[in-house]
Amino acid sequence: MEQNELQERIVNYMRTAAYKPLTADDLAAAMNLAQEELALFWTALEELEKTAAVIKTRHERFGVPERMNLVVGRLSMSAKGFGFIIPEVREKETDSDIFVPGVSLGGAMNGDRVVARISPSEIAGRSREGEIIRIVERANEQIVGTFEESRHFGFVTPDDKKIGQDIFIPKGAVHGAKAGMKVVVRITKWPAGRRNAEGEVEEILGRAGEPGVDVLSVMSQYGLSEEFPADVAAEAAAIEDAVSPEEFSGRRDRRGFRIVTIDGEDAKDLDDGVYAERRADGSFFLGVYIADVSWYVRENSPLDREARARGTSVYLVDRVIPMLPKKLSNGICSLNAGEDRLAMACEMEIGADGLVKSYEILPVVIHVYRRLTYTLVNEIFAEGADAVRTENADLLPLLTPLREVHDAMEKARHERGSIGFDVPEIKVKLDESGKPVALIKRTGSLAESMIEQCMLAANETVAEHMEKKEQPFLYRVHEQPSDEKIERLNNLLATFSLHLVPNEAGEVAPKDVQQVLEKVKGRPEERIVSAVSLRSMQQARYADAPLGHYGLAARHYTHFTSPIRRYPDLIVHRLLRETFATGTIASERQERLRSLLPEIAEHTSARERIAIEAERETQDMKKIEYMAQFVGDAFDAVISGVTAFGIFCELENGVEGLVHVSSMVNDYYEYREDLYALVGGATHVSYRLGEPVRVVLVRANIAERNLDFILEDNGVFVAAKKKPEEGGVKRGESLKEKGAKKDARSKKGRGRKAAKEKRTDEIIADVKGDKRPEKTSAPAETGEHKPHGKGHKGAKPHDKGRSARRPERFQAERQGALADESSSSRPKAFWMKPPKDLRKKGKKSAPKPEKKRRPHNKTQRATANSD
Repeated sequence: MEQNELQERIVNYMRTAAYKPLTADDLAAAMNLAQEELALFWTALEELEKTAAVIKTRHERFGVPERMNLVVGRLSMSAKGFGFIIPEVREKETDSDIFVPGVSLGGAMNGDRVVARISPSEIAGRSREGEIIRIVERANEQIVGTFEESRHFGFVTPDDKKIGQDIFIPKGAVHGAKAGMKVVVRITKWPAGRRNAEGEVEEILGRAGEPGVDVLSVMSQYGLSEEFPADVAAEAAAIEDAVSPEEFSGRRDRRGFRIVTIDGEDAKDLDDGVYAERRADGSFFLGVYIADVSWYVRENSPLDREARARGTSVYLVDRVIPMLPKKLSNGICSLNAGEDRLAMACEMEIGADGLVKSYEILPVVIHVYRRLTYTLVNEIFAEGADAVRTENADLLPLLTPLREVHDAMEKARHERGSIGFDVPEIKVKLDESGKPVALIKRTGSLAESMIEQCMLAANETVAEHMEKKEQPFLYRVHEQPSDEKIERLNNLLATFSLHLVPNEAGEVAPKDVQQVLEKVKGRPEERIVSAVSLRSMQQARYADAPLGHYGLAARHYTHFTSPIRRYPDLIVHRLLRETFATGTIASERQERLRSLLPEIAEHTSARERIAIEAERETQDMKKIEYMAQFVGDAFDAVISGVTAFGIFCELENGVEGLVHVSSMVNDYYEYREDLYALVGGATHVSYRLGEPVRVVLVRANIAERNLDFILEDNGVFVAAKKKPEEGGVKRGESLKEKGAKKDARSKKGRGRKAAKEKRTDEIIADVKGDKRPEKTSAPAETGEHKPHGKGHKGAKPHDKGRSARRPERFQAERQGALADESSSSRPKAFWMKPPKDLRKKGKKSAPKPEKKRRPHNKTQRATANSD
């Protein structure tokens, strides 16, 4: 018996059979363990206690947390100083996260794995509350932030606002860092009581504001590196640059098929090719050919261990951090035109009704006929493009059946209830120095949809194949929305005389959601219904069980089509290969896989979320930097979110910011959760999700990653003023001189406070010039393509990112706001000109719109929150 299996038995016994905490000896005796099991028992129990799977009391007895009024989970902090524990085990589906007030954090920081004692909330309907009693695992051994210095010490303010506290740096641990520099700090002492964490400067990234330092800071914050360890680089370098004929053995030769790849212009890691034929009976042959990465990346090799640790390639705003070295990702594994390449094929016969009738999954050798781009394929199928079609006459026999099989499969998926959320993506165009010069809204195209449908067909076919064989496997799952979210969605739909009807099991079919979206299409309520429906969806993840894919209305789904840049796809290829010889995986190997796959699924799901967060953060950072030039301009916007503290508004270029409720001066506003609206108490004016508004941009804070708006007809802007220091530095006296008069501890507090006030009051970008909002226009949009040219095969997650996650509170003034309103039934507010010291002469106009081009990135729109 392996130790993992024994640990599972111990936990199961304690959850189901043990009616009280037991000593180790009593537990071993109660379980009737064999002699060989007893030899492993003590180590297994110690490991369980170390990871908090079981808890040891002060009286040397062991129990499971959920039966001891304890919870184990990850702490998610708020920038306001409190946090929530996300439990690893929920006894009931309705169990909420655990609220932890600041006084009960016990020195824990954001992301830490903790044990907390639970107490019911004193207020009915509120989350349960907890007090952290043990920190099981620290998540922040390294922290990225901005260094500030005083005479005898320094401190670092973390970029991650959820950290919530500065890191104290003793004088001997500064290592050359200067004020205003971005640094990486290694924690040397964890926080305790009211004492902040202490650290040592480990790396200086550069001065804040210098080109490239912002992205490097995000990379360091999320632990992302473009460099590979020496053993990984050496293994990659040893791989041949070309396929040898000896490697063709055991593979079907498909070099006679005129296979094409279709990607963005700047894509370099080409991992899929397609080929289609139309048969005389109206059916189709469709071949999907995927780079055979598993042939080069063998299990437990240095390449494999590094790929598993990374989990996925990460596409930041200005660079790609690949999962595999470029020797593989852009070289021998990439399906480059004119080169023999090893591939895994899923060849399908698809009926005229768009359904797969038969299939074969096999290893092949291919020779890509031509590398195509989305732009070219879209131009070939565009109306009036006879010249382009004539110039590419050799492609028509290849692309025409691809389009026909696409149309058939798309129709079949729609009929079964696949949900499509057409959410545009925003791409930031940078110049050579890394400065943002344009924001481009990208939507799907025919060429992208053609590839998407082919990849979906292959992913579903492979998943169904392995499920029928009952082999250990890795699936992509997207579960039914929670009852609570469906209820909230139904409350909204009821205002439009619509309703989702659950079946006897209490589940809502995907087709019902799809039909609701179609009923509101083109109507005023379309935007709000689509937005709330999207937010009702669960987040897709990886699992070792075939739980289905709700958004695609698919019973079976996996990720097979992108092994160059997703580790789960590589695992899928490896498992398929193990079945080729006998049709099944050896029984001993199956047992081993069943214990490994849940861990791989959890790890790769976590790495995917990290990649999404890092990508979003670099995008948001550049969006805010771009918008800083338009402070003072007015824009048309749509309300994209409503909270008690204000409304989030999205501009036509996809950028989002906050209108704080305190800037609304014509009434007191109440948050109505049931209406997704803020409603005025006296005027009954409402601001509801999905409604259009006109806003003025008043602040773009790059460091805080947020935009502040005011409503043009109901808002006032007051610039923040510098606050005088309490007992501050006298005129002509430096901070260091002032601090020298006090002990080290008081210097530390004053220096930290002074530096923080300076940063807090600094206006990154504020109202420029004497601008009249009604005469300005929104920033131009252009139709450039996405760098790296890769979207997920299958369906892509549309996690709604926010450029402004936390509001910077306005200092609103109401005097005179309603002064001259007696003739109007609805009071109108005013837009206050910025103070004179913030104005600049001359008016800067928004750039002229650039000519739009069709987007040509592999964007997948098949479902929300899935890829």
